[in-house]
Amino acid sequence: MTKGLPALIDELITYGLDNRLIAPADRVLCINRLLEVFGEDEYEPSGVSSYRSVSEILTDLTDIAVSKGLTEDTTERRDLFDTKLMGLITPMPSVVIEAFEKDRAVSPKQATDKYYAFSKATNYIRCDRIAKDEKWITPSEYGDIEITINLSKPEKDPRDIAKAGTVKSSSYPKCLLCAENEGYAGHIGHPARQNHRIIPLSLAGEQYYLQYSPYVYYNEHCIVFNEKHIPMVINRGTFEKLLDFTEQFPHYTVGSNADLPIVGGSILSHDHFQGGAYSFPMAKAQVERSFELPAYKGLKAGIVKWPMSVIRLTGEDKEQIINASEFILDKWRKYTDEEAYIFAETDGVPHNTITPIARRRGEEYEMDLVLRNNITTDECPMGLYHPHNEYHHIKKENIGLIEVQGLAILPARLKTELKDLKEAMLEGKDIRSIETIAKHADWVEEWKGKLKGHEGDEAFLDKLIRDEVGHYFVRILACAGVYKRDEKGAEAFMRFIESLGKDC
Repeated sequence: MTKGLPALIDELITYGLDNRLIAPADRVLCINRLLEVFGEDEYEPSGVSSYRSVSEILTDLTDIAVSKGLTEDTTERRDLFDTKLMGLITPMPSVVIEAFEKDRAVSPKQATDKYYAFSKATNYIRCDRIAKDEKWITPSEYGDIEITINLSKPEKDPRDIAKAGTVKSSSYPKCLLCAENEGYAGHIGHPARQNHRIIPLSLAGEQYYLQYSPYVYYNEHCIVFNEKHIPMVINRGTFEKLLDFTEQFPHYTVGSNADLPIVGGSILSHDHFQGGAYSFPMAKAQVERSFELPAYKGLKAGIVKWPMSVIRLTGEDKEQIINASEFILDKWRKYTDEEAYIFAETDGVPHNTITPIARRRGEEYEMDLVLRNNITTDECPMGLYHPHNEYHHIKKENIGLIEVQGLAILPARLKTELKDLKEAMLEGKDIRSIETIAKHADWVEEWKGKLKGHEGDEAFLDKLIRDEVGHYFVRILACAGVYKRDEKGAEAFMRFIESLGKDC
């Protein structure tokens, strides 16, 4: 039986007290704030002293709001309302920052552990939705590749889409990463952030902020964004800031999306990095060919065994890593190899850039430099070094920082499509005749022979489909690699490496 409003308020207050979002002295004030939102003047304590998950509490409270006409019953409207409720029991920024710095004085890990737990407790990170994401691991010649089908971003309700068309456009905040999102009420098309708190950081003398991604694609998925709304750029300062971050938080890896369209991330308009307490598959990949950079003695350099084209630099001297990274970036920006179809620019439009990732290995610093090129052709209008057309039924979006490192983020539609595909195969149906999954038919032809002897085995088919998705993702990564994993590609890669030695 659904609880009444007083019991739900008491339940949320108990949750806030137990998770240290509010103190006992805040109790009455917070109750009155919640009553005000619901337009209630009367309140009798219910005696409730336990609580369920915060998502369950908020669902019931929002149901009451819908019944009272305080909000509409769409996902986006409900999100706006329940975030408003959580904002009423979320501490002020000064309190959160003070707690973070106090913990940081003990250890950086304690600070991030507690800040991450806080971000989940406020429901800024919606754990109930993230739990719906589907995840699995596929072995490959490059190591284990990680696959996720992202289900944590709610699908748009047609009513919200229609409403968005009538909402007056706003330039405040300028984007979803701006510091001005902290505490922002949001609107259709822009999520509410009353329960959002950010931590100020100084990186290489510049002001940045730390927050966690509300979608958490991996453990402690953090975003580090510039105080200013300025475009993404990869330069010496990028390498300095990434390594500075790993000095301050040595238990975190951190990287930057590239700064050009097609090979960059979804937000190029705001300078930011992404990191977290996570060891990506690429970080576990080994150097398959070492080489020397004569001007950077004591630095280990090599080509990583990976579907994409990766140079790894390792050493104890941070300045050497920065200098060598800048040198390779500058060389790559200007590098053209017509035989390998690599052009630094066409008609004055630059194509070469780098996706950098920094981490610590004990006392050593490590920088992975992933070579990128965003040239397009008539045959590949979305990008020559981009998922090719034959893979678009699995993924056609850009290969950004997270996926570069071997963690696939696949579209939510695949959950239903792969389920329908499995059922069709078990029932012996013609896949090409089923509109929703016909696009997967050619792909299935490649591997359905592996089912021989396992016909009708649902568990075997389920694993086979997942493994084949993983194998396809490896091929998608290879599409994004500027040097292919064959003899000709290896020779071309070495031509670039040799050019470094000549100019070093």
